[in-house]
Amino acid sequence: MTSMLNPPEATGMGFWSLNPYVGCEFGCAYCYARFAHRYGVERAEAAGRLPAETRSRMQELPHPWEAFERAIFVKRQEDFESALLRDLRRVLHRTSSGAQHIAIGTATDPYQPAERRFGLTRRALELLLTVRGLRISIVTKSPLVTRDADLLRALHERNEVAVHLSMITLDAEVIRMLEPRSPLPHTRLRAVRRLADAGVSVGIFCAPILPGLTDGLSDLRALLRAARDAGASFAPGCALRLYGEAKAPLAVALERRHPAVAALYRERYARAREAPARYREALSRRLRRLRDEVGLRAAAFSDLAEIGDTQLAFWGDRHTAGTSGRQPLAANGQRPTDNR
Repeated sequence: MTSMLNPPEATGMGFWSLNPYVGCEFGCAYCYARFAHRYGVERAEAAGRLPAETRSRMQELPHPWEAFERAIFVKRQEDFESALLRDLRRVLHRTSSGAQHIAIGTATDPYQPAERRFGLTRRALELLLTVRGLRISIVTKSPLVTRDADLLRALHERNEVAVHLSMITLDAEVIRMLEPRSPLPHTRLRAVRRLADAGVSVGIFCAPILPGLTDGLSDLRALLRAARDAGASFAPGCALRLYGEAKAPLAVALERRHPAVAALYRERYARAREAPARYREALSRRLRRLRDEVGLRAAAFSDLAEIGDTQLAFWGDRHTAGTSGRQPLAANGQRPTDNR
């Protein structure tokens, strides 16, 4: 039986997840969700539903991992609607044990360009309007989310709703290097302002924070201040988790301009997906201090712990990308001083 919502038991996370598309045109080099696209292709082939033309085009790509951003799979609307309504009944059945959280956009951007044509994300929001008592969160890089401000505001009258504009830096050059077809930072901040002005609960999602590249004190402070000034009220964040499928595209993106960072990642992520624990702990402290300084919450929902709270201290000055004034976290495992 077709399902549209992934239950918490299937993902190991504390929420249901919804992804109307498989693959993402924005093509972020670090994206962990490339594996989901590979599984989608395998399932389509096994079911005999992968068009020969699509298979041929994918085989012509210079790198297999490019298929994630070049071949976007769209869930059929009739299946999407009936399955989502059925899944929502399952979700509501569990509300007696507490508010159920549905996260939209955990493995693909729900407002990527395909949404303009197919409108599955908007249709999902319309169907969610039929229920009450849920928590609904959205993560996106796209200002297209402002198109649905009316629905989001209406949803908030029946449920808890939060929109996260995903932003890792204000540096447009870094964005173009790592997120080649995504909207630039100023357009995302403009979307934050429009949602805030429309009465929608909105913040930014500072993830992934890239060690040695976007984790600098001045960089993070500028990002959080810009978000606050645009109307954001929360800003969770976490350090880069580097999954196998993302190692090659990220290395290609970094090698030309930041070879030292690329080399560091090869070393430090060789046997682990996470940055070292001391790094993540130090980054968590840095984010906490900066949020307190600028006046932002750690999470959209007040009783939840910070999403994927981070950690840092193995990323020394010799590994930094040379950003002016970035003040990287301490080298050689030393703890950063309190003023950082």
